Amino acid sequence: MTRETHSRRVVVTGVGAITGLGHSTAETWAGIVAGKSGVAPIASFDASAYPTRIGAEVRNLVPEEYMDPKDAKRTDRCVHLSMAAARQALAGVNFDQLNRDRIGVVIGSGIGGIATFEKQHANLIGRGPDKVSPFFIPMMISDMTSGYVSIATNLRGPNYTTVSACSSGGNAIADAFMLIQAGLADAVVTGGAEAAITPMSFAGFCSARAMSRRNDEPQKASRPFDAERDGFVMGEGAGILLLESLEHARARGAKILAEIVGIGLTGDAYHMTSPAPNGEGAVRAMQMALAVAGLGPTSVAYINAHGTSTELNDASETAAIKQVFGDHARKLAVSSTKSMVGHLLGAAAAVELIFCILAIRDDVIPPTINQEHPDPACDLDYVPNAARKQRIDVALSNAFGFGGHNTAIIVRRFSD
Repeated sequence: MTRETHSRRVVVTGVGAITGLGHSTAETWAGIVAGKSGVAPIASFDASAYPTRIGAEVRNLVPEEYMDPKDAKRTDRCVHLSMAAARQALAGVNFDQLNRDRIGVVIGSGIGGIATFEKQHANLIGRGPDKVSPFFIPMMISDMTSGYVSIATNLRGPNYTTVSACSSGGNAIADAFMLIQAGLADAVVTGGAEAAITPMSFAGFCSARAMSRRNDEPQKASRPFDAERDGFVMGEGAGILLLESLEHARARGAKILAEIVGIGLTGDAYHMTSPAPNGEGAVRAMQMALAVAGLGPTSVAYINAHGTSTELNDASETAAIKQVFGDHARKLAVSSTKSMVGHLLGAAAAVELIFCILAIRDDVIPPTINQEHPDPACDLDYVPNAARKQRIDVALSNAFGFGGHNTAIIVRRFSD
């Protein structure tokens, strides 16, 4: 590793997404551009006793389509989603012609195998300790989202999982960026996966009164920045990207989708669940990302906001954007795609960065749907209710997690 490696350009050459809007990147993106909601009544368990009974589930997932059937039985749904997205991102890549020792896998997950934990705990309580599966531990631990992808693809570079709540996918992508810049890898499969629509997880978030209770209008429940927002809507899914050094991508003749140019990573050091006052941690994350990218605030045309549809988060993020971008904040397009796919927790940042890349590719800004009632505390251009055709050369994606974890990632249209 030499000093010169720190200036290596990092490009995106593959993306894969699976969400409540579809099992493929194309299907998900078509739904986003159309302003379609993936939120519906919960189907995976009986939620009738819960105050929140809606979510953006991935329906009809067949994990055997993406992985060995025997392995599908021995892995959690979180891994199934990770593999579904990874297969898309890596389609067409001939790893036999590449040095697998130099290709890593770093995938974030905020909660990991919670469905497995709940099922096996029920076995323990109801049937005794000898009925707990011998696969319980490897099925439950969060790092299998990256571990299994590495095993399935025989990629032997840096391999681990980032866990930072709703910033997990953002931290994974930032780490992948730094690994490539530092010369520790030539390419990294990265992103986030989450499958937390489970009885216990739902009960916990309901008790915290964090989720929307608009059960009679599921598709209108996630309404970031709207004055009548009443909490987030949980989603599930995965977003996986293939990052490479520019040299590595060119050497194998890869199609370059975009370039990652800036990352910002900060901590609030304030509260377990509430954001720092006026979004102070978010401010520093966005400022850091701009500084790493060597860009001024006016370079950014679009922000995919964290925008959870919660009262405190949306107001503090709006305040943070104003502080960072000044007068330019009024010219920015800011949208929250969580209005359509829900909040994917540890997978959110990765899926939303993919949306930024596709927005640049297609010259279209995703909307924030359910924008019906102006909120004086949220007064920016949130691209209300319908996508907008507009050229975008630079986009920024925010993610903020419980515990005060903040990430901001800047992606740019690729040019030589």
